[in-house]
Amino acid sequence: MTTEELILQAARKVFTQKGMDGSRMQEIADEAGINKALLHYYFRSKEKLFEKIFAEGLKQLLPKVQLSIEKSEGICDFVHYFIGNYLDLIKELPYLPHFVLHEINRDPTIIVNIIKGQGLPFALLQSLIDKDVAAGKIKPIQLEHLMVNMVSMVLFPVIARPIIQSVLFGNDENKFNDFLEERKSVLIPFVLLAIGAKTN
Repeated sequence: MTTEELILQAARKVFTQKGMDGSRMQEIADEAGINKALLHYYFRSKEKLFEKIFAEGLKQLLPKVQLSIEKSEGICDFVHYFIGNYLDLIKELPYLPHFVLHEINRDPTIIVNIIKGQGLPFALLQSLIDKDVAAGKIKPIQLEHLMVNMVSMVLFPVIARPIIQSVLFGNDENKFNDFLEERKSVLIPFVLLAIGAKTN
C-alpha cells in the first residue's frame, strides 16, 4: 500500500468517527503511522483530503445510478437495479452514508456539485415512470418521492447502526450484518408494492 493509500484509509476512519469539523490532521497522521509534515506534503489541508475521499465515494455510486437508469426498460427494472447496486456499494464503502450526513449538516455544496457534474438522466427516469403509469403497470408516483423513499430506506439503517444494532439486535454485530444482507430482498418488493407494481 502506498503512503497516499495509507493516508486515505486513515482519513476515512477518522472522518467517519468524528466528521470533517471534528477531525484533526494530527489524528489522521497518527492513524496512518506517519508524521504530520508528510501528511501535509500529500494533502495541503484537511478540507482537500476530505473532498478527495468524499468525491471518490460519490463517483463510485453515481455511475451505478446512471447505469441503473440506462439498463432499465421500465421503472420496476430500475427499482431492482438501483436498490441492489446501492446496497452493494454501501457494503463496500460503509463510511459513505456518514460522510453524506456530516456534509449535509456542514455544507452540502460539495455533494450538490458532484451530483450535478455527473449529469444523471433524471428525464429518462421520469419517462420510464410515465410510460409504466400510462400502461397501467404502476400507480402514479412523483419521481422525487420515489427516489427519496428508496435512498432513505437504504441509508437509514447504516446511519442509525449504533441504535438499531443495540436496541433490535442486543448489540450483536453479526445479527446486524445479517439484517443488512436481508435488506435487498425486503426493500425491492416493498417499493414495488408501494407503487402498485405486480410482483408475481
